[in-house]
Amino acid sequence: MANIRDIARLTGYSVSTVSRVINNNPYVSEEKRRKILAVMEEVNYIPNYTARALSVGKTKNIGVILPFVNHPYFDRLLSGITTAAFARGYKVTLLATNYNPQVEEAYLQEFAAKSFDALIIASRANPIETLLPYRSYGRIVFCENIPYLTDGCTYIDREESIKEVFTYFKEQGIQKIGVTLGRSRKLSSNSKITVRLAHDYFSTFSEDLIFWDCLTEEDGKEAAAYFADKGVEAIFTNGDHVAAGIQSQAPGEWLVIGRDNLYISELLQLSTIDHHLQACGETAVQLAIMEKSGNYRMPYEFIKR
Repeated sequence: MANIRDIARLTGYSVSTVSRVINNNPYVSEEKRRKILAVMEEVNYIPNYTARALSVGKTKNIGVILPFVNHPYFDRLLSGITTAAFARGYKVTLLATNYNPQVEEAYLQEFAAKSFDALIIASRANPIETLLPYRSYGRIVFCENIPYLTDGCTYIDREESIKEVFTYFKEQGIQKIGVTLGRSRKLSSNSKITVRLAHDYFSTFSEDLIFWDCLTEEDGKEAAAYFADKGVEAIFTNGDHVAAGIQSQAPGEWLVIGRDNLYISELLQLSTIDHHLQACGETAVQLAIMEKSGNYRMPYEFIKR
């Protein structure tokens, strides 16, 4: 396979002249440029853009750490990230962890080795104290509210949106609710906020009224069976697909509220929260490439149906 020195030898120009052509430097005559490009095509020369990126200190690549991609929440967030990144000429590399702390730390080591210009942490597996030292290697953006950070956070307004839902439950005369949540290790800020507010608003709430590890419609169906003998009057879910699964098993039995404002919630006429996740993802990219600085809280909309 030809290298840059081969191109220089075949064209009769210096390595530095060939390098200027590869890097689209304007200070090369058109005659030289045409000859060098013609030889590159003839020998099927492919420039080493990784080496080029390392030499200039930019990869034009943003890494996104997330647990998995097959979930509506992350799908919406990624839609905003990729839209904003591609519009600015950046690549996006998805770094799935399945909430494995060791896998996440391996990605952080890659970041420290300059594999990415910036990292967006969509959801983390490690305590925040593990991640913060890596900010010395470059820009890291968190998709959560970290109160003591004054820059680099964009997040959805979970606290206020959940308060509004629970107030709505109380206005409807609901006294006992069930809750569905994701990973059962309770590390996520979503889980912590939801459980805390459920205790604050409902004296009857207890840990056995949580159905954990709930992510899909099938999980929602299992949640419906779980809550069947719990005496709950309403269920606050962690996603519209989960809400749809519950509704499919016991239509009309409970007041069920979802999240994410997916089409399925409109189809089934389920109330939901739109946290504007796409806008959150777009803002994360703007923070990652330093178009913006500071912390940004996304607005939300409680859609009652």
